[in-house]
Amino acid sequence: MQIELLDEQGQAAAKVDAPETVFGRDYNEALVHQLVVAYRANARQGTRAQKDSGTVKHTTKKPFRQKGTGNARAGMTSSPLWRGGGRIFPNSPEENFSQKVNKKMYRAGMASILSQLVREGRLAAVDSIKVEAPKTKLLAQRLKAMKLDSVLVIADQVDENLFLASRNLASVLVIEPRYADPVSLVHYKKVLVTKGAIDQLKEMFA
Repeated sequence: MQIELLDEQGQAAAKVDAPETVFGRDYNEALVHQLVVAYRANARQGTRAQKDSGTVKHTTKKPFRQKGTGNARAGMTSSPLWRGGGRIFPNSPEENFSQKVNKKMYRAGMASILSQLVREGRLAAVDSIKVEAPKTKLLAQRLKAMKLDSVLVIADQVDENLFLASRNLASVLVIEPRYADPVSLVHYKKVLVTKGAIDQLKEMFA
């Protein structure tokens, strides 16, 4: 199959060949959803902690006598039934949120996302993305000339100038193919792929 090749003004100047196995797959919504959920879950850290009835600060004194008050009997104020008491099943810092995704599923899901982006007109190719100096202004001007405001750039090689020029742009992310992830592909309005990166994506996801 072929995808659009954009010029310096963001216009479709020609088309470039792309592998059907990566950019021409059917869209699998269930697989993509599983991929995005797993990716975000694996980024979570188990840093929250709660106390149970044994670790909450309390007195061991019986709050009131056993009989004759009309209340349910109580032995300690640390009971989960009491306000300020411990939790029955507290969250711990050792909590693990990770989800396993098989390599075959991951490759198929990423190819499904890339294929859907092509069908929606949100993915296009460029010859290369380079800046002469590590200045944000230079990259911002080039993207503005291409009429791009929210863009993910997948370049076959990210040099120091391009990295430094892009890191201060909130709506721009420049990465190499090996760092492509499902959340970023879905998040940005436009995805630009260099010609060299197309071959790398083929090796990774075909």
